[in-house]
Amino acid sequence: MKRLLLILLLTSLSLGALATTIEVYDFDNPAQERTFKELTSELRCLVCQNQDIADSNAELAQDMRHKVFRMLKDGKSKQEIIDFMVERYGDFVRYKPAFEGRTLVLWIGPFVIFVLAVIFMLRAIRRARQQEERRELSAEQITQAADLLERPSDKSTD
Repeated sequence: MKRLLLILLLTSLSLGALATTIEVYDFDNPAQERTFKELTSELRCLVCQNQDIADSNAELAQDMRHKVFRMLKDGKSKQEIIDFMVERYGDFVRYKPAFEGRTLVLWIGPFVIFVLAVIFMLRAIRRARQQEERRELSAEQITQAADLLERPSDKSTD
């Protein structure tokens, strides 16, 4: 039984390796290949979002790589390709979008969120301390409570 499970596990792992394909691009010169590598590392995979299209295996990333290759073969410049991708997919497609009015949120947004998080955290800490201070009894309150406990009860038991 263990042997069968081991065989099934190894078979399933090897099938995954067969499923990956290797893309081969034939460049006219080394400069074109270098530009392709730069572009594919600068453009974000919109499916994975934390990977560039050079490292992503998503279908969209494969399509984007192929489009970059075709545009390079057609003689487009690096900036023309970037402009096309931004026009088609939006500023989020670039790992380092240009600093302009419409991308201001992408550049400043994380800092604003961080500052707001710090402010909310400090408020929560302050509230917790205030509640803790309210819970603590003063020495006078403790002696009053002890006096109340030591006094004889006014009610008599029958």
